[in-house]
Amino acid sequence: MIYKIIIPARANSKRLPGKNVKLLAGKPLIEFSIDYALNNFSPNEVWINSNDLKVIELARNKGVNILERPEYLAKDNTPTVEVLKYQINHFKKKNIKCDALILLQPTNPLRSENLLREAISQFELSGKNSLASFSTNERKIGIIKNNFFEPSNYMPGQRSQDLERQVYENGLIYITKSESILKNEIITKDVYPYVCDNINSKVDIDYIEDFIFAETILKSKNEKK
Repeated sequence: MIYKIIIPARANSKRLPGKNVKLLAGKPLIEFSIDYALNNFSPNEVWINSNDLKVIELARNKGVNILERPEYLAKDNTPTVEVLKYQINHFKKKNIKCDALILLQPTNPLRSENLLREAISQFELSGKNSLASFSTNERKIGIIKNNFFEPSNYMPGQRSQDLERQVYENGLIYITKSESILKNEIITKDVYPYVCDNINSKVDIDYIEDFIFAETILKSKNEKK
């Protein structure tokens, strides 16, 4: 199966301006995902999809492919699947073979060394149309409705260790067949749930507090070397 890694990075993040090139432990955030991709794939198989000139320049210096995103696909409410469809249609126009896309979000900079290889292996063995990474939810959660709290995954008084096992998308990796993306699906109905519970899966950067958390983890890892 022929894969292409896509790292989407639009400009003008509202929650954290300049997020994709903001320095994390002295390194632009998006560079973590680019370097991770290059540790597993050749530069020719890695694509940056962006309208951010700083990101494009960084990608150019890294020697990976660049697809400049039109502004109509760089709005706050633009679905990621529309960006990926644009990418696949670009491949079709250029006669670039791509059976499935591997989506690496720059907001998830910390990934274990074997994550990508294992995910691809499980995806191919599963015969599914997509794979997404998940983490286990071990918290009691619910909603507040009309000033009343309604538990969602437990009964009041139930022990946390007796909760039914639930999971949530952690955003580390997505793999989806191109034909499914063209049908407006990144996570398909038959998605293979790749569960990975580790400290890396808890890092998803949207706010400055997330940067501080990620830097703490990186510092701890460097001290253990």
